[in-house]
Amino acid sequence: MAAWFAAALIPSADAAAQRPAPGAASGSVQAAVAAARRHREGSETAIVRELAGLLAIPNVAADSVNIRRNAEHLVAMLRRRGAEARILDNDGHPPAVFGELRAPGATRTIVMYAHYDGQPVDSSQWASPPWTPTLRTGVLGLPGVREMPIPERGRLDGEWRIYARSASDDKSPIVAMLAAIDGLRAAGIPLGVNVKFFLEGEEEAGSPNLQAMLERHRALLGADLWLFCDGPVHQTRRPQVVFGVRGSLGLEMAVYGPTRGLHSGHYGNWAPNPAALLAQLVASMRDDDGRITIANYGDDVRPITAAERAALATVPDVDAQLRRDFGLARTEAENAPLGERIMLPAINVRGLEAGHVGALAANAIPTIARASIDFRLVPDQTPARVRSLVEAHLRGRGWHIVRDEPDSATRLAHPRIVRLRWGLGYPATRTAIDLPASQALLRVVEEATGERTIAVPTLGGSLPMHAFGEVLGVPLIVLPMVNHDNNQHAANENLRLRNLWQGIELYAAVLAGMQW
Repeated sequence: MAAWFAAALIPSADAAAQRPAPGAASGSVQAAVAAARRHREGSETAIVRELAGLLAIPNVAADSVNIRRNAEHLVAMLRRRGAEARILDNDGHPPAVFGELRAPGATRTIVMYAHYDGQPVDSSQWASPPWTPTLRTGVLGLPGVREMPIPERGRLDGEWRIYARSASDDKSPIVAMLAAIDGLRAAGIPLGVNVKFFLEGEEEAGSPNLQAMLERHRALLGADLWLFCDGPVHQTRRPQVVFGVRGSLGLEMAVYGPTRGLHSGHYGNWAPNPAALLAQLVASMRDDDGRITIANYGDDVRPITAAERAALATVPDVDAQLRRDFGLARTEAENAPLGERIMLPAINVRGLEAGHVGALAANAIPTIARASIDFRLVPDQTPARVRSLVEAHLRGRGWHIVRDEPDSATRLAHPRIVRLRWGLGYPATRTAIDLPASQALLRVVEEATGERTIAVPTLGGSLPMHAFGEVLGVPLIVLPMVNHDNNQHAANENLRLRNLWQGIELYAAVLAGMQW
């Protein structure tokens, strides 16, 4: 795998030549950006107030009443723009919202995706209530930053931030899409493509019912391209276009010791210690630099293409700054580039639990030790294959695998017992950068911004995009707009207003200028 990636880092001149060079914007893109900017400059408070109204509706997927309120609110927002919009019910699960705007004479159709549900919250950790959108004049905690009411009119500083759950993940892109349409319409600029909207209601819950919904509405959701308006811009604050995401698979494991806690003086070095056994088990799957040591684990990794090699070579190097920001003296694989590491599979230890520490520590051998692990997958790995390889690795090291709590007979028959409980997981996806639709999107973004777009073959995070590819069979590309320092999934999630302004212009350029 190391040799494979060393070759992957050599830029391809042919692939680089396929990339459009930034220059003067084409007429339709230039006009769309100017129209979106004029509209935004005259409507900043109205746009932020519309976003605040959406953010004020609680949106945890398990809260069926408020999820329905969100869906109905979004349908009304779409209909105000003249879209044909409706709720797609989901057999009692969180619904999706569908909308459509047809462009006379258009030969292509784009679906713009966002999700309106959000992560659960612990309100005690927030500086202001998570569903009370709060405008602040900068980053929370910095000197001089203050709260202020959203003005009824006038201009807003782009460095101000709005704090609320889903301010960045993922309600603000919805408002940016609709504000982009408002700007084009105000200037009399027609859409260059037919546009459909698919707004999901259980993405943060893992999208367990998504594939069935897509299959049910396959004809309705047909298109030439899906744009996923989720995730952050690059750490340099420049726009990025992302062509793939890693897959994900979770595992909860437990290792067993004696049936009751034993005195470590009387029984230490005699009774097996499950905490030590678990540490050895975890260490057997990855080395100190994160390289996976499970046999055949890299066999299914898809080779990187020439176009992806060229794209990686142009991604700005932010590693040294990130190490300073995160307080890290070094990063894995001898400070290998972040972009390189993201293209490889990963095993992350989410948590370890055994006995107690600190004031509660006891001189005892614990009865059980637990680990929570997430596997990040890359094309063409599958959850089923990863499960098979991991279990073969454990059996090869003498572990007896169980799915439930072992009974007495099992404990007495096997010296090493591990209980495995796998999540469902999903595979990675990656769209080719050299497809006509991919190149067209890169051209539009570069023309809209006036600088070379950062093309990222694979995002570090995971999205359940595989279902869209499997069911609908179309290119899937991520076009994010929110700030990278947004506290996504955490307390005090926020959106930098300048990112909202830039997102409006970017989406207007795509809707008016995409041609391939």
